[in-house]
Amino acid sequence: MNIQRWLKRLSLASMLGMFLILLMGALVTKTESGRGCGDDWPLCNGRFVPAYTIESLIEYSHRFVVGVVGIILLATTILVFLYSQRKDAKWFVGGAMFFTVLQAILGAFAVLWPQSALVMALHFGFSLLSFAFTLLLYLVFTKFGEALIRGDGTRLSRGARLSIWGVLLYSYVVVYLGAFVRHTESIGGCIGWPLCNGQVIPEMTGGTGVVFTHRLAAALLGLAILAVFLMIRNQAKPGSSVYQAALWSLVLVFFQILSGGFVTLTIGYDMFLVASLLHALLISCLFGILCYLAIISMQTADHREVQAYAAPRLP
Repeated sequence: MNIQRWLKRLSLASMLGMFLILLMGALVTKTESGRGCGDDWPLCNGRFVPAYTIESLIEYSHRFVVGVVGIILLATTILVFLYSQRKDAKWFVGGAMFFTVLQAILGAFAVLWPQSALVMALHFGFSLLSFAFTLLLYLVFTKFGEALIRGDGTRLSRGARLSIWGVLLYSYVVVYLGAFVRHTESIGGCIGWPLCNGQVIPEMTGGTGVVFTHRLAAALLGLAILAVFLMIRNQAKPGSSVYQAALWSLVLVFFQILSGGFVTLTIGYDMFLVASLLHALLISCLFGILCYLAIISMQTADHREVQAYAAPRLP
């Protein structure tokens, strides 16, 4: 079999595996199964095969999947460094490996030495970065990979490029706030949606302040992505990779905000777990698309800027 096919298949398996890890991590948090294996790691309550309790099975299944995906990612890393000629692929697989190891270590520490909510919120953030890197790695070996190194012919202004990167960094802050809401168990701080406890601006204390801050940050993210899309629409063709990525980002952030309302409205009902997993799924897709948009924006410098930088300076 052609080595490029192996690279593509293994990168796809790594990406799907990381996506599964994200969802399973959210499931562990939402079902409060983080202590399902007690204080043991890598064993579960002193056993290689855990007792058949729901919490232990959920937690141990998560650990097992992380281990399997880690092996797949390791094999992918070796093949990329040995056989791929693309520097960006090596950066992406290296980043994925680094953050996968980091989030695994943080997960082990959380079991052996319980961490604060501030630290545990980083666990989801590191997993999200691992997924984003594996997504970019997979795209390298698809028809979208060419835009990562040569662009698609679009020329964006410096302001548009800076705005894209600013939105990407800000989206990570919003993700962290969402993870902090989960790990502080503040989800019930705001009853009702879009109002919070029947108020436009509630009393900013305790869980209410945490949840409302996340809601406000998510709304600002939606407006920021809308502003970026409008800028790109004026500078890029509808069929370009830049335009399509910006459009998908706008669609995903819209549904992400709605899914946040869905989570709130299902508190106390059986659909709450489904709504929470949907919320995690959408933010993962949104962050991945924003990362792709940010990378390809680096290849879209306006020709006047390129000429200005390339022109020799007079003494």
